[in-house]
Amino acid sequence: MLPLLLPGLDEDGGPFRAHDLDDVADLLGAIGPAAAAALPRLREHAVGLGWTAVHYAAALWAVGGEGEAPAVLDVLLPAWEANVRTDRVVLPCLERMGPAVAPAARSAVPLLRAWPARPGRGGLFSRIDRDEELRRVCRAVLAGLGEDTAPDASGTPAAWRAA
Repeated sequence: MLPLLLPGLDEDGGPFRAHDLDDVADLLGAIGPAAAAALPRLREHAVGLGWTAVHYAAALWAVGGEGEAPAVLDVLLPAWEANVRTDRVVLPCLERMGPAVAPAARSAVPLLRAWPARPGRGGLFSRIDRDEELRRVCRAVLAGLGEDTAPDASGTPAAWRAA
């Protein structure tokens, strides 16, 4: 499958249309380390604040692992701050990154704390079950970063009360 996807990383997108490029990145991420041949071009595309950059940054993590953490966080966190709707890609990627990159991911704590109150989270077509899953992921990421996520009597995690 990799030979079919690599042309999607070309400057013109190869046989793919612009709206397919997120899917190309997601597929490369699903392949994981076996897609290492794509790393140089994934790095080229994982820049900026756009949707595609977020997908390519998540794929960069899935393919390249811990060594790519600084580059991945340099894309994910500013993009998420600029567009809360990227949360459906950013939060799961932060969860996959896990505590191994906790020191580098500490800068995400203010965003994670503020996320539940941000309007538009989850995207235009978000559903309650998706929002609840993103809330679970957010709590897991905060816990992985050593933040208190025990709820108070109202059910609000401690890390969110501080926001």
